[in-house]
Amino acid sequence: MKMEDLREAYGKELLAVARMDERVVALDADLCGSTMTIFLEKEMPERFFEMGIAEQNMVSVAAGLSLAGKIPFINSFSVFAAGQPYNQIRQGVALPNLNIRIVGSSCGLSDAGDGATHQSVEDIAIMRAIPNMTVIVPADADETRQAVRASLRHQGPIYIRITRSSLPILTSHHTVFEIGKMYCLAEGSDITIFATGIMGFQALQAHEILREKGISVRVVNVSTIKPLHLEEVLKHIKGVKGIVTAEEHSIIGGLGSAIAETLCDRMIPIKMIGIKDQFGQSARTHEELLEYYGLTPQAIIKEVETLLE
Repeated sequence: MKMEDLREAYGKELLAVARMDERVVALDADLCGSTMTIFLEKEMPERFFEMGIAEQNMVSVAAGLSLAGKIPFINSFSVFAAGQPYNQIRQGVALPNLNIRIVGSSCGLSDAGDGATHQSVEDIAIMRAIPNMTVIVPADADETRQAVRASLRHQGPIYIRITRSSLPILTSHHTVFEIGKMYCLAEGSDITIFATGIMGFQALQAHEILREKGISVRVVNVSTIKPLHLEEVLKHIKGVKGIVTAEEHSIIGGLGSAIAETLCDRMIPIKMIGIKDQFGQSARTHEELLEYYGLTPQAIIKEVETLLE
């Protein structure tokens, strides 16, 4: 499979949409070489604003730019983009429903070397609890590019969560990404796995191993975690015996919670793969942390087999 860096895909696509739409501007919290807004900064310095390590101020400035007719993309690591300026996002962006894109880079455990202070395992829960906020977690670089482009057609604030790691391209270049839609990555009939972000690839690996065991699972990529439409969920669980959710995030308030809330009046068993009310920690590689926290194809397989016992 072709591997591609999601951050680089984001930075180049941000520059591409800025070339097309003069309303697009970027703000960064002293991380443009990591968030990859450096591409826009180099070509369009007059539309790039270096705000320093001051995310609260960055959000307030973006709100002013939005009220002046711009479409600001504000950028920082996910843990700081979602957590540091929570009050400014709630009061100054979501309440007046402004057209601001909050891009959280190095999400989940992907900033392995910097440990718990730089790892975001609660950001989806924070963002999806805010009214008017849309939450998008791309599964690969292609979906990252499409999400950036689709965001220009959307009214209201959006949180986009991007991993630091390179990932295989899972989504087709011919798939037209729409905010709010889910996408089937592999067909199956026994169990449906809803996966988001990097866990889409893990779920596909589990699909292949289970197929060799004679177990058929459907893998659905949930790139829009909010809004999560009941009709979309029901379409993908028709006829199956249970559901497994998989996310690189706390099981509290993330994808699994969203699916369970949607199906709370339906009698179908659900198992959740995610981080169990813990902080992250330092490691040599992202893969070490995925193994430690049980975010692996083997963990998904175990839950599928438990549901079928």
